[in-house]
Amino acid sequence: MQAVLDFVRSYPVVPVFAVLIGGVAIWHAWDFRLRPLFIPKAEINAVVDELIAKYGPRAEEMAYAEEDRAWRYSDTYEQGKWRRVRRELWRRYRRGEWE
Repeated sequence: MQAVLDFVRSYPVVPVFAVLIGGVAIWHAWDFRLRPLFIPKAEINAVVDELIAKYGPRAEEMAYAEEDRAWRYSDTYEQGKWRRVRRELWRRYRRGEWE
Protein backbone atom coordinates (compact mmCIF):
# COMPACT_ATOMS: atom_id res chain seq x y z
CA MET A 1 0.00 0.00 0.00
CA GLN A 2 2.87 2.33 0.79
CA ALA A 3 4.26 1.79 -2.70
CA VAL A 4 0.98 2.94 -4.25
CA LEU A 5 0.89 6.05 -2.09
CA ASP A 6 4.49 6.83 -2.99
CA PHE A 7 3.65 6.46 -6.69
CA VAL A 8 0.64 8.79 -6.39
CA ARG A 9 2.71 11.36 -4.52
CA SER A 10 5.47 11.13 -7.13
CA TYR A 11 3.13 11.30 -10.15
CA PRO A 12 -0.02 13.22 -9.14
CA VAL A 13 -1.08 13.66 -12.76
CA VAL A 14 -1.71 9.92 -13.31
CA PRO A 15 -4.81 9.71 -11.06
CA VAL A 16 -6.16 12.89 -12.63
CA PHE A 17 -5.88 11.39 -16.12
CA ALA A 18 -7.45 8.15 -14.89
CA VAL A 19 -10.43 10.06 -13.50
CA LEU A 20 -10.78 12.04 -16.75
CA ILE A 21 -10.71 8.90 -18.89
CA GLY A 22 -13.22 7.21 -16.60
CA GLY A 23 -15.49 10.25 -16.75
CA VAL A 24 -15.41 10.30 -20.55
CA ALA A 25 -16.21 6.57 -20.65
CA ILE A 26 -19.17 7.02 -18.32
CA TRP A 27 -20.45 10.01 -20.30
CA HIS A 28 -20.20 8.07 -23.57
CA ALA A 29 -22.06 5.10 -22.09
CA TRP A 30 -24.81 7.44 -20.85
CA ASP A 31 -25.17 9.43 -24.07
CA PHE A 32 -24.92 6.51 -26.54
CA ARG A 33 -26.46 3.57 -24.71
CA LEU A 34 -28.66 4.73 -21.84
CA ARG A 35 -30.12 8.10 -22.81
CA PRO A 36 -31.63 6.83 -26.12
CA LEU A 37 -33.48 4.17 -24.12
CA PHE A 38 -35.63 6.97 -22.67
CA ILE A 39 -37.05 7.80 -26.12
CA PRO A 40 -40.63 6.51 -26.11
CA LYS A 41 -41.25 3.39 -28.19
CA ALA A 42 -44.10 5.23 -29.93
CA GLU A 43 -41.67 7.86 -31.20
CA ILE A 44 -39.30 5.20 -32.55
CA ASN A 45 -42.22 3.42 -34.23
CA ALA A 46 -43.38 6.70 -35.79
CA VAL A 47 -39.92 7.30 -37.27
CA VAL A 48 -39.79 3.71 -38.54
CA ASP A 49 -43.25 3.97 -40.11
CA GLU A 50 -42.27 7.23 -41.79
CA LEU A 51 -39.05 5.73 -43.19
CA ILE A 52 -40.87 2.66 -44.52
CA ALA A 53 -43.58 4.80 -46.11
CA LYS A 54 -41.11 7.22 -47.65
CA TYR A 55 -38.26 4.92 -48.75
CA GLY A 56 -39.70 1.41 -48.82
CA PRO A 57 -36.94 -1.18 -49.13
CA ARG A 58 -34.25 1.49 -48.69
CA ALA A 59 -35.51 2.49 -45.22
CA GLU A 60 -32.68 0.74 -43.37
CA GLU A 61 -30.13 2.34 -45.67
CA MET A 62 -31.53 5.81 -44.92
CA ALA A 63 -31.52 5.12 -41.17
CA TYR A 64 -27.90 4.00 -41.48
CA ALA A 65 -27.08 7.24 -43.32
CA GLU A 66 -28.59 9.26 -40.46
CA GLU A 67 -26.67 7.21 -37.89
CA ASP A 68 -23.46 7.73 -39.86
CA ARG A 69 -24.14 11.47 -40.09
CA ALA A 70 -24.58 11.61 -36.30
CA TRP A 71 -21.30 9.71 -35.90
CA ARG A 72 -19.47 12.13 -38.20
CA TYR A 73 -20.77 15.12 -36.24
CA SER A 74 -19.96 13.41 -32.91
CA ASP A 75 -23.59 13.47 -31.78
CA THR A 76 -23.68 10.29 -29.71
CA TYR A 77 -27.28 10.77 -28.58
CA GLU A 78 -28.56 10.96 -32.17
CA GLN A 79 -26.34 8.05 -33.10
CA GLY A 80 -27.93 5.97 -30.35
CA LYS A 81 -31.41 7.08 -31.45
CA TRP A 82 -30.83 6.01 -35.05
CA ARG A 83 -29.32 2.76 -33.82
CA ARG A 84 -32.62 2.05 -32.05
CA VAL A 85 -34.51 2.92 -35.25
CA ARG A 86 -32.35 0.50 -37.25
CA ARG A 87 -32.89 -2.25 -34.68
CA GLU A 88 -36.66 -1.77 -34.97
CA LEU A 89 -36.38 -1.90 -38.77
CA TRP A 90 -34.40 -5.15 -38.52
CA ARG A 91 -36.99 -6.59 -36.14
CA ARG A 92 -39.82 -5.75 -38.54
CA TYR A 93 -37.88 -7.08 -41.51
CA ARG A 94 -37.23 -10.42 -39.78
CA ARG A 95 -40.94 -10.70 -39.01
CA GLY A 96 -41.73 -10.02 -42.66
CA GLU A 97 -43.65 -6.82 -41.99
CA TRP A 98 -41.91 -5.00 -44.84
CA GLU A 99 -39.44 -5.64 -47.63
